[in-house]
Amino acid sequence: MPSPSDRYRTDVLRPGWQQQGRKTSVDHVLSKDLVVEDAGSGFCGAVVHWENGLVVLEDRRGTRRSFPLGAGFLLEGQPVALRAPSRSTQARATRSATHTASGSRVGTRQVTRVALPSRIYVEGRHDAELVEKIWGDDLRHVGVVVEYLGGIDDLPALVAEFAPARGRRLGVLVDHLVPGSKESRIAEQVAASRFGGYVMVTGHRFIDIWQAVRPERLDVAAWPDVPRGEDWKKGTCARMGWPHRDQADIARAWQHVLGRVRSWDDLDPRLNTEVEKLIDFVTQDHLGED
Repeated sequence: MPSPSDRYRTDVLRPGWQQQGRKTSVDHVLSKDLVVEDAGSGFCGAVVHWENGLVVLEDRRGTRRSFPLGAGFLLEGQPVALRAPSRSTQARATRSATHTASGSRVGTRQVTRVALPSRIYVEGRHDAELVEKIWGDDLRHVGVVVEYLGGIDDLPALVAEFAPARGRRLGVLVDHLVPGSKESRIAEQVAASRFGGYVMVTGHRFIDIWQAVRPERLDVAAWPDVPRGEDWKKGTCARMGWPHRDQADIARAWQHVLGRVRSWDDLDPRLNTEVEKLIDFVTQDHLGED
């Protein structure tokens, strides 16, 4: 049995005792769209740009905040010290940027076109953020704006209000577009309306756009099954071991998912196909225009 004096063999006042058991920060080189959290404030966002020793983060609501580079950040829950890439690294990245995230070849830089009358509607903010991340450069090149609806229950009325016509087409991307679903019935109603010839409602089979991200990008074999009647996002977070108490947790989970997406190759090919169809559809009256 150790003597009472054993407890005093360790000098609690020696340098570094406060850091015992704490995780140390690992250096991580900055890259655009990297999603990190400021450990002090809890602000979570994607890297927009960096300069003069500061990094600018943008959260899902579009709010931007600047933070000093260095330690004090969390990347997927682990402490990191953010470092700016070297000038040579940035130069190589610039030279290698020959394709957009959607796989389109980058041509001569042009001024973004004035927006066309045509539009693409998506169901929610997360859908819009994913479409922007992968097809944003292409959409700006052709002048098409993407708007999110917050659901499609009122889609027939919104289509009538938009009044699609030649040169003013409307494309709509819908979640869970499978035979017999509410979404498929709404799509059929729109197609049968007097505007049907100038509206394309298409979509994917997934319950939520999150599932369009290939699961292996999140280091899992498949997205979890969530029973009908249970909130899908919260249920998914619970089964993935992610915090899911409130909307802030869900927002951070989505930023984590979105942060794993770098190009079209990180998405289910069926989503890529449908988005490309929508872009072709809403721009077909303007082909050949300057």
